[in-house]
Amino acid sequence: MVTHPFHPLTGRELEILYVKRRSFALVFVCASGAGRSVTLPQAWTDLGVAAEQHPLAVEGLCAARALVNALVSRGADQYGGGS
Repeated sequence: MVTHPFHPLTGRELEILYVKRRSFALVFVCASGAGRSVTLPQAWTDLGVAAEQHPLAVEGLCAARALVNALVSRGADQYGGGS
């Protein structure tokens, strides 16, 4: 199933014709109807990493922001100033 939120086929289950490796990642070549095929990175399907486990999920972004805030605060304290 296509899970990428901005892909036009999101939510559709496609038949995987074959799998290949591209730059250290798997991609699926899938039948998309009318004799056509579409190539999808594994991460854009339900066979990829779940969105909530991805580092760019909301939780991951919040954790990154908290780290940046802590580093900025530490730098301001250490060097006696602001930005």
